[in-house]
Amino acid sequence: MVDRLSLRLVPDELWELVKPLIPAFTPRPQGGGTAPLDPRQVFTAIVYVLTSGCAWRDLPPSFGVPFQTAHRRFAQWTEAGLWRELHRVLLDELGSRGLLDWSRAIVDGASVRAKKGGSLTGPSPVDRGKPGSKIHVLSDRAGLPLTIAISAANTHDSLALKPLVMAIPAVKSHRGPRRRKPAKLHADKAYDQPALRHWVRDRGITVRIARKGIESADKLGKHRWVIERTMAWLTGYRRLTLRYERKAEHFLAFLTLGAALTCHKKLRKLTT
Repeated sequence: MVDRLSLRLVPDELWELVKPLIPAFTPRPQGGGTAPLDPRQVFTAIVYVLTSGCAWRDLPPSFGVPFQTAHRRFAQWTEAGLWRELHRVLLDELGSRGLLDWSRAIVDGASVRAKKGGSLTGPSPVDRGKPGSKIHVLSDRAGLPLTIAISAANTHDSLALKPLVMAIPAVKSHRGPRRRKPAKLHADKAYDQPALRHWVRDRGITVRIARKGIESADKLGKHRWVIERTMAWLTGYRRLTLRYERKAEHFLAFLTLGAALTCHKKLRKLTT
């Protein structure tokens, strides 16, 4: 039986999209023939950790999943690419219903402190040099995350632009072929480099990168608030407000799951 909290975290329509993507269960050699746990219970427990920000060891027993199992399955599903595939499936759902706005994409980055250090961390220029990572997001015009990435906190924002653009998946369209290219790309002055402008234009994308010493902060704010709201949506998942994972791939996994859930919330809101 699925209780109310579990249904709120993982509604039935979300689980129907997740279920076909769950990797086949492989028992541990020393498992002693233990029956596998319900994958929906495990997935819900992982979503709870992301949402609440709790430590794995503090996972409530009401979820019916030992925290060691939840963490181990999270690592296995991360290695299998589950979170990236789920994000892509949800983008396809939005795209096929005409709910993605490709007229403009917006890119930005935000720093988070890394409590335990680890890979892809560095001294944060906005946090007195303390270890941190940077979240990079490219969204559609409405702020839905199309691609995400992480880097060390001392990585310049501009270095993430090319990887983000190249990582946009080929997404289903309401009509016509799949799409992976916005009409325009907006970014703030941190991305103001001639080479980047040429690179974006060469891909048939109109450049709207603010120029240092020319565009005012007021003009930038007309579009910047959209990506700032996207960052707020993502950091609303408390596991993303601070980085607790020493492994970069695990922090990226939580970020990707957060992006997928953000897309599902919009899908649910726009179709109910």
